[in-house]
Amino acid sequence: MLVERTDVRNIAIIAHVDHGKTTLVDSLLKQAHVFRSNQQVAERVLDSNDLERERGITILAKNTAISIYDAERDQQVKINIVDTPGHADFGGEVERVLNMVDGVLLLVDAAEGPMPQTRFVLWKALEMGHRAVVVINKLDRRNADLDRVLNETFDLFIELGATDAQADFPVVYTVATTGQAGLTPELGPDLKPLFDTILRQIPCPTVDVDAPLQILVTTLDYDNYRGLTAIGRVFAGRVTAGQPIVRLTRSGEQLLESARYLYMHEGLHRVEVASAEA
Repeated sequence: MLVERTDVRNIAIIAHVDHGKTTLVDSLLKQAHVFRSNQQVAERVLDSNDLERERGITILAKNTAISIYDAERDQQVKINIVDTPGHADFGGEVERVLNMVDGVLLLVDAAEGPMPQTRFVLWKALEMGHRAVVVINKLDRRNADLDRVLNETFDLFIELGATDAQADFPVVYTVATTGQAGLTPELGPDLKPLFDTILRQIPCPTVDVDAPLQILVTTLDYDNYRGLTAIGRVFAGRVTAGQPIVRLTRSGEQLLESARYLYMHEGLHRVEVASAEA
């Protein structure tokens, strides 16, 4: 039986390079109290790869998760976030992980407006049927032109064949570096308007927990102690640690494997769990 998981949202943050994705994720993590109040936090906390820190760009898609309170439904909601590369050379990473989410935050620089990679990532998101929340970032730039940028963004949606529902996108204005957001250019003291927009505008996943297990693997990692790690999303059913599973290859071959260890993302950490479900 299909049920709505109102306690979960799955989002990707997409944009042209240097439009502020990773900085925004930093602020989301801080305001969701992922860090202790007295904890020293480096900038670009998700860019753990040495080359990423050296170049100041995201190369590999990163997963994290935060928990926020939904006052309207009186429940905690887990928001799974994928921070994607903005550089055109790593567009394949974006395309792959968009399969894991139910909606996107499209970041656009308040001065530059939509750029070439904005077109590519938005095209892929629209092609997959995703709704987008448009986040106009860097309002503090001296040459910010909000009306022009918003009009150019709308024109891009239409040019890329957005449906009426997709083209009717909500807009949130932000300065990611200071962690401020607003539904108008008059920003509030924090990112609450953005959190609220995610809760109201990004669809809840609709899943069948009792169906046969289906997991889509999008990324492979390696642990020095536990070996190869597959990262993905449970689309149907449930899985327990140690359970036998069947891995379906691209050629259609079925290989018997075992889900020896299970992890979920919480903040910046992977937490070992006994089971997971759609």
